[in-house]
Amino acid sequence: MTPAFEIKGLIKRYSEFQLGPLDLTLQPGIVLGYIGPNGSGKTTTMHCMTGLVKADAGDVHIFSRPNNPNKPQWKLDIGYVGDAHVFFERWSGEKNLRFLSQFYPNWSHERAAILAKRFDLPLHKQAKDLSTGNRVKLSLVAALAHSPKLLLLDEPTAGLDPVVRTEVLDTLFEILEDGERAIFYSTHILSDISRLADELAFLHDGQLTLRAGKDNLLDTWRTITFKLNQPLPNLAAMVDHRQEGNDHQIVSSNFQGTLEHLKQLSAEHVREGRMSIDEIAVHILKTAKKE
Repeated sequence: MTPAFEIKGLIKRYSEFQLGPLDLTLQPGIVLGYIGPNGSGKTTTMHCMTGLVKADAGDVHIFSRPNNPNKPQWKLDIGYVGDAHVFFERWSGEKNLRFLSQFYPNWSHERAAILAKRFDLPLHKQAKDLSTGNRVKLSLVAALAHSPKLLLLDEPTAGLDPVVRTEVLDTLFEILEDGERAIFYSTHILSDISRLADELAFLHDGQLTLRAGKDNLLDTWRTITFKLNQPLPNLAAMVDHRQEGNDHQIVSSNFQGTLEHLKQLSAEHVREGRMSIDEIAVHILKTAKKE
């Protein structure tokens, strides 16, 4: 199967920051959540992919085609919603969409109208009069109207109220139903990631620190409480630790290995609890920051 995108050895240098070298691939039908603190390089990654920023080294292929600015056919496969929502400010939302439709052979005015109605988007208003949330909605309609095979979404639900955010996520789910499309999704709203993503990639200080399947993380991470009448050694897979007297609470990234270690230590009253993907992601980000 042809990857939706393939990044090899990507490097972008700034005076006080460097992204990469970054290697990342995404297959069709997968939602990859891209997670990292502000300034970690998430937006820079997407800007390099879309050609908004020229990388200093490395290659990016979109469905096997290099993202060569002189041969822009690859752009027809992408729908991009970035951190800035740029429109002709004195044009209505409808006129902005009509203008954009000229550049996409697969653009569907019917699809754009259906999405706008679903998002309760006032297309008659000039762009300058749209709220932050409605500007995000207009960007999403523009990105989805030509049925792209790859969606690059950088904080797509920022500024949206919970009801509209749910509607947006439902729409993204529907887009993936045919199994041929992929979504590369960057967000700080971890609840969105837990609902939408199949896999998670964690970025810290320009470096990819971990990529894992969401289900695998949910299966292996646990909170564990126990009593131990001796000093606690460095437990296998222990990520976080709290202690009050002989009572301990830890977070483990491989609970089975931790439980085996606790058994060897003769720990008492051992109990385990499942974790949400939001909680797991926070601990992964904290660990990367410490390192």
